[in-house]
Amino acid sequence: MDTETTDPATVLDALDRQLVHALQVDGRAEPGRIAGVLGVSARTVTRRLGRLLGTGAVRVVRMPDARAAALGALLLRVRVLRGRVDAIALALAAQDAVPFVDVMLGGQEVSAVVLADASARDRLLHGRLPATDAVLESTAHAVLHLFADASAWRCGALTAGQEAALAPPPPAPADPPPALDPLDHRLLDALGVDARRSHAALAAALEVPESTVRRRLHRLGAGGLLRTHVSVDPRLLGVTVDANLWLDVEPGRLAATGEALARHPQVHGVLATSGPSNLMAAVFCPDHAALYRFQTEVLGPLGVRRVETAIVARAVKRAGARLRQLPG
Repeated sequence: MDTETTDPATVLDALDRQLVHALQVDGRAEPGRIAGVLGVSARTVTRRLGRLLGTGAVRVVRMPDARAAALGALLLRVRVLRGRVDAIALALAAQDAVPFVDVMLGGQEVSAVVLADASARDRLLHGRLPATDAVLESTAHAVLHLFADASAWRCGALTAGQEAALAPPPPAPADPPPALDPLDHRLLDALGVDARRSHAALAAALEVPESTVRRRLHRLGAGGLLRTHVSVDPRLLGVTVDANLWLDVEPGRLAATGEALARHPQVHGVLATSGPSNLMAAVFCPDHAALYRFQTEVLGPLGVRRVETAIVARAVKRAGARLRQLPG
């Protein structure tokens, strides 16, 4: 009998976690295809996905090519007057050029990723933030290299065989990305809000034939422009600790350490950065004891010389999608 999770603040059951993992592999996978891989009925998958997506507990959005944008990105850390952190976090989250916003433990720091051209970046860093009396200090670290981004993380609910069966065909490496016209941009913008919108819904919203939408999506997918990201509160997956680890690594070991961390199942982002630390890793852990073990058993053997641990109290925005907040 199919029992369903009704309380959104509890950990998702095994099937719901499998559905989240399936969407992480292919955010536009159809219910029938997922059902065939998981060995359940298409009706069950449709009902479960409808509940997860309908309540906002899970959102699937198109994620821009992070590798193309990474070299222009900034990791922003903003120290805020106590009691004003929510206002600053929401103001940053309202910016289209800020796809990631976190409130850090302690309630006096906001962490954000900024993807903007030099002019917009300067207006934010040298205009808006200094003009806000709630901001005590801000530091910006340039991203020098991207080892792994949030779209590559998997929650570990599927087997390797199931994941392989759901994986969409990879883009042809020799082909250049397709040139985009105004309709392509409108289509990608629509998927940025909801990457699971049907062909019919997209056609109606854009006022074009459904056949045009299908053809365009096929071309964009073949060009590697339909990467998706699943936004979900990690507590629903049994993860209670989300931490940004600012690492000091010997320059000669920086590439090897970044690549090793990018392969680790608990890591959902690794970037080489400017500043006092030269590597930042975002890590999911079941609890604080697991975070300690990660530092001693994973970072220790990699030769990390120093670690600053900043724990996320609340994720506000991920991959451009505002997260629905669960009771704390």
